[in-house]
Amino acid sequence: MSTGSEALAGFAVGVTAARRHEELATLLERRGARVVLAPAIRLVPLDDDAGLLAATRACADGPLDHVVVTTGIGFRAWLETADGHGLRDALVARLAGAEIVARGPKARGAIRSAGLREAWSPESEGCAEVARHLLGRDLAGARVAVQLYGERQPELTGALRAAGAEVIEIPVYRWSRTEDPTPLRRLVGQAVTGTVDAITFTSAPAVGATLAVAAEDGLEDALLEAMRTHVVAACVGPVTAGTLTERGVPTVQPERARLGALVRALVTGLPVRRSRRLSVRGSSLELRGHAVVLDGQLRPIAPAPMAILRALARRPGHVVSRAELCGALPSRAVGAGAARGRDARPQADEHAVEMAVARLRRGLGRPGIVETVVKRGYRLACDPRLADRLAAGTGG
Repeated sequence: MSTGSEALAGFAVGVTAARRHEELATLLERRGARVVLAPAIRLVPLDDDAGLLAATRACADGPLDHVVVTTGIGFRAWLETADGHGLRDALVARLAGAEIVARGPKARGAIRSAGLREAWSPESEGCAEVARHLLGRDLAGARVAVQLYGERQPELTGALRAAGAEVIEIPVYRWSRTEDPTPLRRLVGQAVTGTVDAITFTSAPAVGATLAVAAEDGLEDALLEAMRTHVVAACVGPVTAGTLTERGVPTVQPERARLGALVRALVTGLPVRRSRRLSVRGSSLELRGHAVVLDGQLRPIAPAPMAILRALARRPGHVVSRAELCGALPSRAVGAGAARGRDARPQADEHAVEMAVARLRRGLGRPGIVETVVKRGYRLACDPRLADRLAAGTGG
C-alpha cells in the first residue's frame, strides 16, 4: 500500500492551484488520494495592454543588455502580444542580443521554444539569486527588461535601478483572488479540524491568498499551527514555500519544480507525517487520514469513528475513558446533547461515543480489535508494554 497507485489511498489532499489544477488532481487521484479542489487565485490578463505595448516598444527600439524571464506563460503571452502589434521579430532580435536569465525550468522551455537560449538560470528559482547574479555585473547605464509574474518585484527591480540600470518592467498578467472563495474557506476549515491531510501550493500568491482567507475567518494562526503539526504543506519549490518557511511551517518540496515531482514528494512525505502503524491481535493496522489499512486492505472510516481510533492509538493497549474519547469527537458528533440542555449533555456525549465505537467496529470489519473495558472505557487489543516500546523507538 505504500507505493504505486495506492500510495496516497486514505489521504485527503487539497489543491489550491489555479492553472493546471485538473492535471495535478488527476496525478493525485491516480495514487489513490481524495482530492479537495479549492483554487486560491486566478490568472487575469491585463484589461488594457497599453502598458505592455509601451514596454515592448521600449525593448524593441533600443539594445537590451539583460532580460529576466520569470515565467513560461508570461513570456509566451509577451511574444503573442508583440506579434499582434507587428513587433515580434524586432523584439526577438533584441532578446537574441541580450543575456537572458531564466528564473526556472518553465521559463527556460518558453525561451527555447521561441528559438532563443538562456545564458543562466538560478538553482533556487528565486528572484534574490537572480538579483545577486546581475548585481555581479557592471550595470551602470545597462538596459534590463524584467518580465513580471502577476505582481511587481520591487526587491529585484529596485536593486537593479540602485546599481545604475535602466529597468523596463514587462507587465504581462496579474494574479487575483478567486471569485468564489467558498471552496478555499471550506479547505481551511478542513485543515484546522484535521479532515484534510495535505495542501498543495504551486505559487507564492496561492499561499498568500490562502492565509488571507484564513485571516478573514479568524483562522490564520490555527491554519499555520495545523500545517506545523498534522497537515502537510507541499510546495512546488522554495519560492512558493517562502512565506510558510518564514512562519515556521515545514514544507515538502520536490527536487525539480514539476507537478509530477511534487506528487512524488508527497507520496514520500505524507505517509511519514500522517500514518501510524500498529500490531493489534496479530493484525497489521495502519491509520491514514480518513481510512485504515488492515492487513493490506484499505477500509474507509467516517470522521467520528476515526477520531475515536486516533485517540485509542495514541495510547495503544491502554484504557481510554469515555470522557476522554468524547473530547476527541468532532463537535457535530456530540452537538445533539447541547440542544437538550446541560443535564442531558453527559448522557448524550456518552451515547455519541458508543455510537462512534460501534461504527468503528463495523468499519474495521473484524471483531476484537477495539475492546470494551466495563465501567472504564475502551482500548486497542494489543500489548501495552510492546506498544510503549515501539512508541519510544525501541521496536520495529
